[in-house]
Amino acid sequence: MKLIYLEHSGFLLCGDDFNMVIDYYKGQADVSGIIESNALNVSKPLYVLASHSHPDHFNTSVLDWRLKSGAAPVYIFSSDITGIKTSVQNPVFISAGDEYSDSVVRLKAFGSTDEGVSLYIEAGGKKIFHAGDLNNWHWDEESTAEEVRESEDAYLKELAIVAREIKNLDLAMFPIDKRLGGGYMRGAEQFLDAIRVKLFAPMHFWGRFDILPPYKEYAQKSGTEVILWKSEGQEIEF
Repeated sequence: MKLIYLEHSGFLLCGDDFNMVIDYYKGQADVSGIIESNALNVSKPLYVLASHSHPDHFNTSVLDWRLKSGAAPVYIFSSDITGIKTSVQNPVFISAGDEYSDSVVRLKAFGSTDEGVSLYIEAGGKKIFHAGDLNNWHWDEESTAEEVRESEDAYLKELAIVAREIKNLDLAMFPIDKRLGGGYMRGAEQFLDAIRVKLFAPMHFWGRFDILPPYKEYAQKSGTEVILWKSEGQEIEF
C-alpha cells in the first residue's frame, strides 16, 4: 500500500483495490495533480473522508471530483459537516461510535478533543488510524493549570476509548503541532504509550518539517518507525 502526504493533515492512500483521500483541504495544482494521476484516472473506487468541518481539513471542492469512469467517489464525512449539496451521491455522515463497511473497507469513528471524529480504517489488510483533531491540546504556555489538566483529562479519556478496541496499528496519522509549545509531542507520545504502532505519519505540523526528528527518537523506543516528511507529495510504501 502507498501513502502520499498531501498537506497539513491530508493524505492519499493507494491500495490494490481502492484509493482513499483523507482530510483534503487545498486546491493547489501540485496536490490536485497527485490526486488526478493516482486516484481519479484509475478504475478503483475512491473514498473521500473528512474528519471534521474545520477549513484546514475539509474543502467542498471534493464534491466535484469524478473518477475516470464518470462515477462519483464514496463520501464519508463527520456529522458536523453540514450544508452539503451534491446531486451525484449523498455523503455518509458519521459520529463517534458509528461504523461504515462495504466489500472493500471497514471504518469506525471515534471521538475527538476538538470538532468531529477520529477515524479507524481497515482496508487492504491494514489497520489504519487518522486522528483528525484528536490530540492533547494542552497549550501549557497560554492556559491555566486547571485548563491544562482539563485538556489532558479529556484527551486521555478519548484515547482510552480508542485503546480499548484497538491494540495495534499498521499506520497512525497523528498531529504534532509546535503551536503547543515545549510539550508539543505529548499527545503523540501518549498515543504510542497506549497503542502499538508500526508506522507513524506526523500531520498538522503547519509546514514545520524541522520539528519531526525529536519525535522519531522517542517513537523508536517503542519500535515505531516515524516518517520524516520533507515535502508535500512525498510517498512511502508500507
